[in-house]
Amino acid sequence: MTEAALPVFIGWDSREDAAYRVCRYSMERRASRPLRIAALRQKALRALGLYTRAADPLASTEFTYSRFLVPHLAGHRGWALFCDCDFLWLGDVAELFALADDRYAAMCVQHNHRPTETRKMEGAVQTVYPRKNWSSLALYNCGHPANHALTPGIVNRETGAFLHRFQWLDDALIGSLPETWNWLEGWSPRPGDGPPKAVHFTRGGPWFDRWQDVTYADLWIGERARLELAEFDRRRTAPAATLPHDPRAAAA
Repeated sequence: MTEAALPVFIGWDSREDAAYRVCRYSMERRASRPLRIAALRQKALRALGLYTRAADPLASTEFTYSRFLVPHLAGHRGWALFCDCDFLWLGDVAELFALADDRYAAMCVQHNHRPTETRKMEGAVQTVYPRKNWSSLALYNCGHPANHALTPGIVNRETGAFLHRFQWLDDALIGSLPETWNWLEGWSPRPGDGPPKAVHFTRGGPWFDRWQDVTYADLWIGERARLELAEFDRRRTAPAATLPHDPRAAAA
């Protein structure tokens, strides 16, 4: 019997397409179960009428708020994962799904992240707020009754504080995940037993010129090289397009 695909939503930003592609590829390459991955593209969500917020100058990515549509997009059924695009997956995401606990409406790494830098990525403002980066990777128990409150109307209307701090949930409904699944480059202590399961280049990553020397940049660059080779091989082995039949060629 074929295992059901695990639903995954990855934030997509037009400035970070390379990050998204490596995030997706690194996750798929190590997954022991089939995945059903969707990119959260703001333009597409607007076309569907699901995302109507006005542009926010404080939003550091195009998916700053749309991430909270995940339970709705999953039909308020089962468990689904959201992660930012600036992740490098070094572990099996199926192991993360195996941690899902039905006692909770959502599960995340509960950092006490207080960055000291004032800018990140390519000049975006680095803001500090309670529960920072909790929402950058979250397992949602989409069918949990408490998550039915997370409608498109709420996502489009509520404040960033309400959403990113999971304030539609009682604290007892927010489960904790091990830090290895959302290891913050530049903040989290480096593990002594090998790399973490998922590296989060939250300050900026090697797809930006100024962020080539961050921790685990070499692994991200190597993963991008594997992706580019895989894409080249896929194009090289793709069947040639079938041309319309030309009677003159047959008569030649």
